[in-house]
Amino acid sequence: MTSSSSPSRKALSKIACNRLQKELAEWQLSPPAGFKHKVSDNLQRWVIEVTGAAGTLYAGETYQLQVDFPEHYPMEAPQVIFLNPAPMHPHIYSNGHICLDILYDSWSPAMTVSSVCISILSMLSSSPAKQRPADNDRYVRNCRNGRSPKETRWWFHDDTV
Repeated sequence: MTSSSSPSRKALSKIACNRLQKELAEWQLSPPAGFKHKVSDNLQRWVIEVTGAAGTLYAGETYQLQVDFPEHYPMEAPQVIFLNPAPMHPHIYSNGHICLDILYDSWSPAMTVSSVCISILSMLSSSPAKQRPADNDRYVRNCRNGRSPKETRWWFHDDTV
């Protein structure tokens, strides 16, 4: 399954290819707990299965993340979305877009796919309720026609979830 909000796809730079090959090799040796990379021959798009942590609202539930890497990764953040159906969460929109600062304003080239996945699982695990963001319907309506979450001017004001 693909997303309609895929970024314009330019070939990965040599630096991005080398970095992703290294990250993939490390992932295969020691994947983060609760995650499985669905193997494909596309280095630029990873599909990752995430299983909710025990003792949380999402325990045992399985979702899929789609990670699209830009030409200049890791200097530029990957686009990360949940494929349908996205989990019900106060920072996850029904179209799969994730409001998480490390995916946008707080991205650092020191971050990896593994560290992003762990942050997303932590965000899921800390949720006190399964609910959509208050502005879900308006946001999703405005994202029609393939708008990327990277085109959104996110407001990161809730650090409780």
